[in-house]
Amino acid sequence: MELRQLASFLAVVEEGQFARAAARLFLSPPAVTGHIQRLERELGVQLLERSPIALTPAGERLVPHARTMLAAANAATDAVADLRTDDDVPLRIGVMAPGSAELTPVILRAFRRTHPNIPLTVENLSFAEHTTALTEHKVDLAFVRPRPDDERLTVDVLTTEPRVLIVPSSGPGGDADALRLSDVLDLAFVSLPQGVPRVFTDYLYFASARNGVPPRRGIDEAATIQDVLTSVSAGRGTGAALHSFSRLYRWPGIRFVPVVDAPWAQSVLASRRDDIRPQVRAFRLLATTLAHDLGPRLASASEAARAFPPLEP
Repeated sequence: MELRQLASFLAVVEEGQFARAAARLFLSPPAVTGHIQRLERELGVQLLERSPIALTPAGERLVPHARTMLAAANAATDAVADLRTDDDVPLRIGVMAPGSAELTPVILRAFRRTHPNIPLTVENLSFAEHTTALTEHKVDLAFVRPRPDDERLTVDVLTTEPRVLIVPSSGPGGDADALRLSDVLDLAFVSLPQGVPRVFTDYLYFASARNGVPPRRGIDEAATIQDVLTSVSAGRGTGAALHSFSRLYRWPGIRFVPVVDAPWAQSVLASRRDDIRPQVRAFRLLATTLAHDLGPRLASASEAARAFPPLEP
């Protein structure tokens, strides 16, 4: 999928004719036709009825995504107008899995498409690297949760979500449709390694509802979400997460149960406050634009995949 294909598609939709769309784009009608045909072949669906011009159901679904993609690309291009194209230093992106749910891969793919001259690398982050990955210059931007409270960092909020408890299917809370904070505070939670910042431990253990009483700790220590899921599925502890986790993880022996009265929490894109490089600004701008415009529509991972299929090798 190329930006010029999306531009031709939107021009035909808005002008209602191939000829007028071609004139608007300073292209020939056959070129516009070719763009749309290639787009339809890549997506495997028909987007437009030709006589008369009308959107198919697939075309209607693509329109808002196409507009968002073009708007984000234009905004990001403006942000890096002064960026040297011969700079081959990678932009290092940290992800505390799964980042900001379905938005994470969408943002990475969109940036690769709109800024192919800026190489990206992606680093997996542990809970202990919630802030240090940035402050120690391991990465340049990081998808983390919850919002860091380090004054050296700046954050862009990408999602704000309810909380869920991660429990063994056959353990306490495993048969509940919903829980309250009063139901969960006495459970044994997974332990966290030394070095995990206070803001993260407070988030995991629902500290705002504990009145200073420390949580019970389970047998296992968890440094990543995979560690949490493994421990919980073995019945050795309890975890907590954002609501989007229940869409993204299918793990034997666990359930995600809403905690209905817990404060909502955020996933964010964090960066160093003093890092004013154009490529960092461009990534932030693209991420926040897509989060604002696409976030409500990306609750379905399959919809995200249809809207932004992976790049071909």
